[in-house]
Amino acid sequence: MDAVRSGAYGQLFRPDNFVFGQSGAGNNWAKGHYTEGAELVDAVLDVVRKECENCDCLQGFQLTHSLGGGTGSGMGTLLISKIREEYPDRIMNTYSVVPSPKVSDTVVEPYNAVLSIHQLVENTDETYCIDNEALYDICYRTLKVPNPTYGDLNHLVSLTMSGVTTCLRFPGQLNADLRKLAVNMVPFPRLHFFMPGFAPLTSRGSQQYRALTVPELTQQMFDAKNMMAACDPRHGRYLTVAAIFRGRMSMKEVDEQMLSIQNKNSSFFVEWIPNNVKTAVCDIPPKGLKMSSTFIGNTTAIQELFKRISEQFTAMFRRKAFLHWYTGEGMDEMEFNEAESNVNDLVSEYQQYQEATAEDDTEFDQEDMEELAQDEHHD
Repeated sequence: MDAVRSGAYGQLFRPDNFVFGQSGAGNNWAKGHYTEGAELVDAVLDVVRKECENCDCLQGFQLTHSLGGGTGSGMGTLLISKIREEYPDRIMNTYSVVPSPKVSDTVVEPYNAVLSIHQLVENTDETYCIDNEALYDICYRTLKVPNPTYGDLNHLVSLTMSGVTTCLRFPGQLNADLRKLAVNMVPFPRLHFFMPGFAPLTSRGSQQYRALTVPELTQQMFDAKNMMAACDPRHGRYLTVAAIFRGRMSMKEVDEQMLSIQNKNSSFFVEWIPNNVKTAVCDIPPKGLKMSSTFIGNTTAIQELFKRISEQFTAMFRRKAFLHWYTGEGMDEMEFNEAESNVNDLVSEYQQYQEATAEDDTEFDQEDMEELAQDEHHD
């Protein structure tokens, strides 16, 4: 807190908008959601309410948090549900850092993450899944940063956030606000977990030596290596995509490139949502770049990320490992069961829409179901 206050941007924040408690949640979701965090949440809501009252046309809320710890995950989701109660018709946007085995802090991350996703499925309109593993890989492989620090990882997140909110902050040729973005991106209410990407990838403090062309930007932006979530988009299909280009460039060229990508890779876009790629262009590039593009994909491949966490969750939960830390804060095993099955349902829903085609009726009749059951036994 004090680092932010005394840092370069400390003056941007109102002094009374810093809210802090005396204790952390100790990587325990239950502490953040039910005990320690619950004590602090009213103070936070007061500050939020004051800010909302100063708005003439409140669009919604953005929350940045991690899902692996106790505070970001437990208290973060508590805050979301409280804000949802008070402002049910406003957009709720989260930038959620999903834990990954490669860059792991604590052993109970899968518990905290599954309990959080259980909340996010129900209570947010748009969630950008940012994955430390993917950020780490980008720093290490693409940017050749030998020992990436959290500062390097955060730099990448900031580029993405800046790109997503461009349309809200600058006048552009095609302006999407949070609500329009949600309308265009979310075909089914539960499937609102997006995979963000960015091009060109630059490391902190580096200058770009040559401006990229629009084809290069587009190519990079759809490349799996540029995704901020450790899932391979080629393993799934895009339900919807939003691309935000920044800088001086020709709209015609942008449209041509985006069409060309879709035509060449048509099998990776579901055919039952025609025109499912939306492009916005803003004239003002981010600092230090001539042009850039931000990618937001709603792809069924994001199920890989949920599967990974769910498997780790189940491995521990089957043995009831570490559960006493949670039950000690008043939680019930039932809540774990519900969260687990909700996340597994989410994975199945993504899979169902990945396999759906324009012709078939997704309503199976009884015989099909029986055949499916038999096939599974044969496998």
